[in-house]
Order: sequence, then C-alpha cells, then structure tokens
Amino acid sequence: MDLDFSEEQEMLREMVRGICKEHSSIEVVRSMEDDAIGYPAQLWKQLAESDLLGILLPEKFGGSEQSMLEAAILYEEFGRALAPTPHFVSCILSGGVLVQAGSDAQKQTWLPKIISGEAVLTPAWHEPKNSCGPRGVQMRAVPDGDGFILNGTKLFVQFAKAATRLIVLARTGDGETDVDLFLVDPKTAGIKLTQKMSLASDTQYRVDFSNVRVSHADRIGAAKSGWKTWDEVMHDGIILLAAQAAGGAQQALAMTVKYSLERKQFDQPLGAFQALAHYMADAATEIDGGTILVYEAACARAKNKPIHTLAPMAKLFMSKVYRNTTAMAQQIHGGNGFTIEYDIQLFFRRAKQLQITWWDSSYLEELVAKQVLDA
Repeated sequence: MDLDFSEEQEMLREMVRGICKEHSSIEVVRSMEDDAIGYPAQLWKQLAESDLLGILLPEKFGGSEQSMLEAAILYEEFGRALAPTPHFVSCILSGGVLVQAGSDAQKQTWLPKIISGEAVLTPAWHEPKNSCGPRGVQMRAVPDGDGFILNGTKLFVQFAKAATRLIVLARTGDGETDVDLFLVDPKTAGIKLTQKMSLASDTQYRVDFSNVRVSHADRIGAAKSGWKTWDEVMHDGIILLAAQAAGGAQQALAMTVKYSLERKQFDQPLGAFQALAHYMADAATEIDGGTILVYEAACARAKNKPIHTLAPMAKLFMSKVYRNTTAMAQQIHGGNGFTIEYDIQLFFRRAKQLQITWWDSSYLEELVAKQVLDA
C-alpha cells in the first residue's frame, strides 16, 4: 500500500474540507439535530455540483466513478466535520445496490437522480429485536397476483421523510439468505413514518408497513438474491464508515489538545500533566494505526482485492478508537464536556452511534472470526 496521496487526492481533500467548512459548520450541524429532514439543502446542492454524490457511481449515468480511496478521503472529511448528509444511505448503499443488481430500467431511472441530488434513496433494513445478519430480516414479502404484499416494521431508517424511494429488505423464503430487495415509494398507502430520537440526534425513522403492495418490477435483482447484494454493498459501506470514524477521532483529539493547552489548573495547562498527556498520546497512536487500517481496506477495494476481512476489521477497530478517543476527550474536558455549549459532546454522541449501527461490534466480530477461523 502506498501511504502517499496523489496531488489529485490532496486536491479532493482540500475541496471537501472547504465545502464542509462553508456548508457544514458546527452551527449548521447543531441546527440539523433532530430535524425532520436532517440535512441542509445548500450542502447537498454543493456536493452535487462538485460531482461528489456520484463519487463511486458509473460515469455513463453521470457519476465520477472514482475508487474507494477517493471515497475514503471524502468520508474522512465528512467525519471531521460531522457533515449531516444522506450521502451514505443514498449514494453509497442505495446507489451501490442499484449498480450491483438493478435492472437497466431501474438504473436509468434512479442513478442519474441520485447523482444529481434530485432523489434521495434510503434502505429500510433493520428490524426490532433482530440481528444484523440475514436471519434478522423477518419481514415477509408475500406473493399476491402480479406483485407482493409487505407487512412489518423497519427501524433506524435514515432520512426517510426526505426519501423518494425506500430500498426494503424482505424475506421471500425460509432459507437463511432468502431475502429480496424492493423499491418502495414511502408515500404508498399503508406506510407510516414515525421519527425517532437517537443518541446522535440524527434523522431516523421507524417505518411501519401494513399491506403495502409492490410490483414485480419493483424487485431489485433476481429472486432471493437480495442478501448477497446487500452484503457486498455493506462491505464497501463499512470501509467508508471507518474512514468517517477516523476523521471524527482526529478532530476530537485536535479539539482536546487545544483545550488542554488553553485550560489551566494549578497555574499549568492541563496538557502539562503527564497522565493527561499520556492519554492523548495513546489516542494519537491508536488513531494513526486505525487510519492506516482504513486506507489498507480502501486500497484493497480499489485494486479489486478481497476485503471480507479488512472491511469489518476497519469498521470494528476504528469505531472503537473513535468511541475511546471521545470518552477520553470528555474526561479531559471535565464537566464542561457534558454541557451542550461545548462541541466535544457532539463527537462523543456520534462516536457511540456509529459504533452500534450499520453492523455493530458483535456482528463485525463474527465476520472477522469467520475469516480468521476459516483461513
């Protein structure tokens, strides 16, 4: 792995950092907490105009079709800025699902709209009291005439109110991976959206389905192939979430170092106390190591090498580092760290949310263990 970024990659980083500085300031981040839509229109517009919505999507649909390395740079900066955006659910997961398994008609209809920012698509995947694996999908798609009937509940559906379509995972058989993917209009009769408050104050919904009809044309991919598609797309996605965690951890540490040099106790800055300095040194070491792991996974994906070990390792480790770094940061900030006036709590809350969502630590450990034990 080449640890040096190219000139073009460094330019990309600077561009994204500039966009986030202008359109995703801390004030903007705070204003979007628990908002029903959840992202600022100007940030979304600027990402579209800068060709960043289609960073991994095919050129023939208007995307820039760059590699996972460029996408990781983008997400590292998103993490640093706490950027409130549906980029992950729409451009990475939903776009990735359509590229992998969508019909020509589905691709031609939805990919250009995703890339331009005209449409937001979001997955409806996780279910109450169910696991992250294929058995966790228990909502049934029951054949009925020329389509299917959906009944059940999905949780943690991000940006559902802003979504043009949901990508719903539903069980179509009794086999472990007998799952299909469906494009569903959230305005369809029988769908109820309920906004749920979260630790990170991000925008997510409970979505209830009551006799919701979808057609065969709304199915993405071949029958019972949905979990295979979802698993492949999620392995790409968790690399980018690991990059987002790396950026968040870097920024949280930088804020804590600055605070430790400005805040004084016993006529000395906090950073002068050895115990606190060592906490920050340990955090810096873990962040640097985790960031290298993230880019190793991104580099492997960019070169079409296997990522079934590296991707879950990167998300598992970097999410833990992000969580530990922000917990340490809270301790150094003392009581100030838990007041809403200080910004470090924004990172603290989002670090834990990132750790427990989009394949939690337990499921990631299972994936890594399977690769290790099967080696």
